Amino acid sequence: MDSDSQLHDGSLYQAMDEGLLRAQKAHMELLYDFNSARPTETRKREELLCKMLAEIGEGSFIEPPFFANWGGCFLHLGHHVYINHNLSLVDDTHIYIGDCTKLGPNVMICTAGHPILPELRGSAPYQFNMPVRIGRNCWIGAGVCILPGVTIDDHAVIGAVSVVTKDIPARTVAVGNPCRVLRPISDHDKEFYFKNKTIDWDSIRIAVEIDPS
Repeated sequence: MDSDSQLHDGSLYQAMDEGLLRAQKAHMELLYDFNSARPTETRKREELLCKMLAEIGEGSFIEPPFFANWGGCFLHLGHHVYINHNLSLVDDTHIYIGDCTKLGPNVMICTAGHPILPELRGSAPYQFNMPVRIGRNCWIGAGVCILPGVTIDDHAVIGAVSVVTKDIPARTVAVGNPCRVLRPISDHDKEFYFKNKTIDWDSIRIAVEIDPS
């Protein structure tokens, strides 16, 4: 399907095209199998994800149930990505998620949009697709909605139930609807991990340096 430029070049096209619908159904069959696997069938789920997704790195996993328009065939996962249950993708074009990023439950990522002009949204509606990029080691909170064309840069944190309409810079905490940068990640976060809860560095086995930029 990558050869079909209409899906991936941002142009207007009619998504109800019969050829596209046939291709979608084939991918949805694999998604159905993934969601129907028993909790003990971890290996089966891992094998299905390798077939379903555009790419999946070592140690990455999606908790079912999982929904995607195209069965995840345009989803690119780096290494050690963890995605909690009820991920919902409008994945009509590519979605990129970097190494070590974590998504909470009920996250929605949308790549598809429709024209504002009503005449183009009638009985034979047009749509366009814009890719979404989430960087390395990000944390996307529960219930976040990410809209078409958005880039979330490395190490960013998106607060729960935020609606991300614009790009979010690296090493920031961003929240709200629409999602806005609240503050940078700083030395404060080396001392506190939640409200007044302090980090016991004697029990932490990693070295942490805060990038001043």
